[in-house]
Amino acid sequence: MFYFSEVLEKTQAHRINDVIIDPGFGFSKTVSQNFELLGQFQLFKTLQRVLLAGVSRKSMIYKTLGTSPQNALNGTTALHMVALNKGANILRVHDVKEALECIQLHLALKKEDESPTER
Repeated sequence: MFYFSEVLEKTQAHRINDVIIDPGFGFSKTVSQNFELLGQFQLFKTLQRVLLAGVSRKSMIYKTLGTSPQNALNGTTALHMVALNKGANILRVHDVKEALECIQLHLALKKEDESPTER
């Protein structure tokens, strides 16, 4: 988090306003570190910037499931929903149709959570 705070200070000093935070799932991280990062993903919301989650077909999925990147769609979709629930604004994906369906379901659930319930 400190790293991103420092970078944001530099971007503001250079009047760069459009910044997307990408914590870099998979880059120089173990499977465990990637799951820890996803588990704490909501903390990045404190930076008040657009958040990108790029978990599509990452090794954290296929290694955990004992499969291949090509067969990791179900795990990818599951982690996309987690990322969306924790505040991701953008998903970097391989499977666009399936990601859009995940987003549609997420938005429907969010809308349901925000609407008053009848009793």
